[in-house]
This record gives sequence, C-alpha cells and structure tokens, in this order.
Amino acid sequence: MQLPPAVTAHGPEIHIPETLLNHLSSLDRLANRYFAMRHGHSVANQQGIIVSHPDNGCAGFGLSEQGRAQVVASLQQEARLDADSIILSSDFSRALETAAIVRQNLGCQTRIDTDVRLRERNFGELELGPDTAYQAVWQQDALDPEGNFRAGESANQVMARVTALIVELERRHANATLLLVSHGDALQILQTAFARRDASEHRQLQHLQTAEIRLLSLAQLEVR
Repeated sequence: MQLPPAVTAHGPEIHIPETLLNHLSSLDRLANRYFAMRHGHSVANQQGIIVSHPDNGCAGFGLSEQGRAQVVASLQQEARLDADSIILSSDFSRALETAAIVRQNLGCQTRIDTDVRLRERNFGELELGPDTAYQAVWQQDALDPEGNFRAGESANQVMARVTALIVELERRHANATLLLVSHGDALQILQTAFARRDASEHRQLQHLQTAEIRLLSLAQLEVR
C-alpha cells in the first residue's frame, strides 16, 4: 500500500510470544495520556462483512460517507485533543482515512505514524463472511482467551501486541497526548488491559462505537 505523504510506517510486523500477555501489568503509572478511537463506519460495516486480513483491509474497504461524517461529529464533541496530539493508526484503509480526517480537523503538524500492532484482529477463516459471526468468536474468547477459533487471532495474542505498543510509546514519549486509531476488537482488548482484566473478559466492558473517542485510564495496582 502506498502511504500518503502525511503518514509514516512503523517497522516490520512482529510476533510476540503468547506467554507475554498484558505488558502493562508491571506499570503503576503512565507518562502519557492515551485516547482510543475506533475508525468511522466503513464499507465493510455497510456490507455487513468481516474484513480483517491486511490484503483486504489495507487495499480497500475504507470509510463510508456515514463514517466520514461520524469522525467529524466525534471531533466536534472532543475538547481534549488539539494540534499537538500525536496520531498513531492501524494501516487498514478505514483507520488511516479516519486518522487523516482527525489530523486535518485538529490542524496537527506532525505526520500520522502507522503501526501494525493497531491492526484489526485477524478473524481467520471468517474473512469476508457475515459479521454476525463475531458473536461466536466472543463466546469462545470468554471460554478460552488463548484459543484460535476458526484459525483466527486469539484474544491473548491481541492483548500482547497492543500492550507491547503502549510500553514502547512510554519509552519514546513523555507528557504527550496520543490518539490510537484502530478497530473494535483491538481497542476493546486494549481497554481491558488498561483495566488490568483478563482478555477473556473484554466483552464485559463497554464497547466503542464507530468513530468514538475514549480516554484509556490505567487501573491502580492492587496492594497486597
């Protein structure tokens, strides 16, 4: 995929050992503020299909007209982001298009950085099938967060990659406001990690609507 001039790509895709799950578990505080933003309503949402493989998600299935309007409306209600905010995005079209609208509306001078760890959860054999199949995946997550249902990415694998990114950002930045533009399951599991809860519980937390922006707060460590 040819990245637009305002976008930079971050490194090759990496594979994190599944034994390393929530990389935030040892942190008692964060040096930065993190906001999650789910991409706006997309063509895949419009068609009611699952698009989770990079070959499909990076090449097409961008935002719908409804999605573009959602992003603008969401920004109009969000006063905590400004031109100094740092935007990181999945390299899927629907996320990148969302990030580009955010950058333009906030007047950010810095480029959008992409990172593969913010990609959509890979749903394996369910690719391009009906999105009603998500329910079966989430039911399996609750039973076994390490399971690769229908050859898809496990909830634990998603938690490992998204939290590894946060730890890296903690090393790279200080006192920064970072907006992470990503996808439903990736952000759902990320906020579960911030809550210091098991990946199997990710559907117990309030899910993000399309184009919704949410502050991620790190739960306090339990005192033993």
